[in-house]
Amino acid sequence: MDKVLLGMSGGVDSSVAAYLLQEQGYEVVGITMELFDSKKEEGCTSFKAGQDASVVCQMLGIEHHIVKFNCAFKKHVIDHFIGSYKEGKTPNPCVECNKYLKFGLLWEEAKKLNCTYIATGHYANREDKFLKRIESEKDQSYFLYQINKEVIPHILFPLSNYKDKEEVRAIARKLNLVVKDKKDSQDICFIEDKDYKTFLEEQNIKEQVGNFVLKDGTIIGNHKGITNYTIGQRKGLGISHTTPLYVIKINTSTNTITLGSKEDLYVNEATITNCNLLVDKWPKNAQAKIRYKAPLEECEVIELSNEELKIKFNNKVKAVTPGQSLVLYDNDIVIGGGIIK
Repeated sequence: MDKVLLGMSGGVDSSVAAYLLQEQGYEVVGITMELFDSKKEEGCTSFKAGQDASVVCQMLGIEHHIVKFNCAFKKHVIDHFIGSYKEGKTPNPCVECNKYLKFGLLWEEAKKLNCTYIATGHYANREDKFLKRIESEKDQSYFLYQINKEVIPHILFPLSNYKDKEEVRAIARKLNLVVKDKKDSQDICFIEDKDYKTFLEEQNIKEQVGNFVLKDGTIIGNHKGITNYTIGQRKGLGISHTTPLYVIKINTSTNTITLGSKEDLYVNEATITNCNLLVDKWPKNAQAKIRYKAPLEECEVIELSNEELKIKFNNKVKAVTPGQSLVLYDNDIVIGGGIIK
């Protein structure tokens, strides 16, 4: 019987994943990663997460461990998040967490426990050595492109056949799991109440008032600090103008935010860095996703260096945002991707 280490956040998805793995004949060991000293009552970093996961494991007769990865989480996720905002970028901390924690340190723990596989409650798929997306709005393959491709053959996604969260929740209710009606955790886990500003202030990032400028350099007002804005933003600018204005560029060196029209948000190429390749080589053509909920865009892939790629879109795309991930696909296979530069 193959042994699998399952990352358990105390939520519905990972709890049902434990049951499904058992049904498939695996010997399951649950592990909850303590990542952050949180006051939140819900979410994958809360104290209750470990408690709920432990109760589910007891019910299913599964061994359960709680491990402290606070230092690694701070280094790879929180510090990266803070640094990105300092640079005027919009980071995606879930990508970093998956790379270093959920599919990095988790695999190291699995080997210590003599597990052949690791598993999570992600909505994604894996076939042989390939990471694949699923045809569902719940598909989470976008967040997984930075993982080490050598680990992919050792990953199991028990929820890969489930396209609807209600299907998974129905299994939890049938089993009468303690987490059956637990709400989804969708916010960034280490930010209380979506309050980015307070969090950044606590990290000694002081807001500096600067200028809103047009493309020709004309000053048209003051902004409240670059960390409050992202590419494509229209609401909350506090600017009166003859036409609607959007954030089209953030310049940290001059502490200016450039505003322009909706048309100015559309570009036909992007450069990505910190690239990770999950297949043998970068293809000439692929489909790109510039954010989690964005559609796939046909594109050409041009290698600039080992670290950077230029992506040329067949059609112009809107609000390509520095700091976000651009993920490349070959139909349903995840090729890899990088951080928008």
